[in-house]
Amino acid sequence: MVVLVHGGPASAAMPRFVAEGEFGNPLVRDLVARGYFVFQPNPRGSYGQGLAFTMANRRDFGGGDWRDILAGVDAVLEAAPVDGNRLGLMGHSYGGFMTMWGVTHSTRFKAAVAGAGIANWISYYGQNGIDQWMVPFFGATMYDDPAIYRAASPIESIRKAKTPTLLYVGERDVETPAVQSMEFWHGLRAMGTPTALVIYDGEGHAIRKPEHQLDQRKRTVEWFDRYLK
Repeated sequence: MVVLVHGGPASAAMPRFVAEGEFGNPLVRDLVARGYFVFQPNPRGSYGQGLAFTMANRRDFGGGDWRDILAGVDAVLEAAPVDGNRLGLMGHSYGGFMTMWGVTHSTRFKAAVAGAGIANWISYYGQNGIDQWMVPFFGATMYDDPAIYRAASPIESIRKAKTPTLLYVGERDVETPAVQSMEFWHGLRAMGTPTALVIYDGEGHAIRKPEHQLDQRKRTVEWFDRYLK
């Protein structure tokens, strides 16, 4: 099974029909066609369960939301014929951050794909092009309370990362700059953890060129096939 974490942080995975073609959630379709279950959790911080729930990840990135995802996996294992020893983790943007967080805080997942993630909230604060969106979530700027930003940074726990992790990002991504993925890739290599990094030429935060979308999906499925099958 592949756990697909949505972006945001405030967003939600919604019920949708997995149709043929490029507009029917083709990544989910490709994974299902290869025999994978796909689990799309809505942990605390997501929309759809009231304002208190949406705000429940304030100053707690990687805390309660990560525990919610793991609890969701446990619930799936009780309800569906999923092999708990062959779990994958992936996401884009905040989902990419959560994937980086997951592989540095758990060995439960045997393969991961982190798209446009955030490895280091300290360096990210001065790199991103959408400025101070983090302040309402962290409760202060990085300059006023660096400890809370450091505590939520996956790079701080890179020595615990054992999960083979594919990273991808757009060259011109100003929301989650490519250097964040490069920093995490460098850390994984230093730890001897299997990893690969793809930077898509001319792409921003979303991968939009059809040839790059196809390549990203192909690499993702092949990565999970390699380590989960």
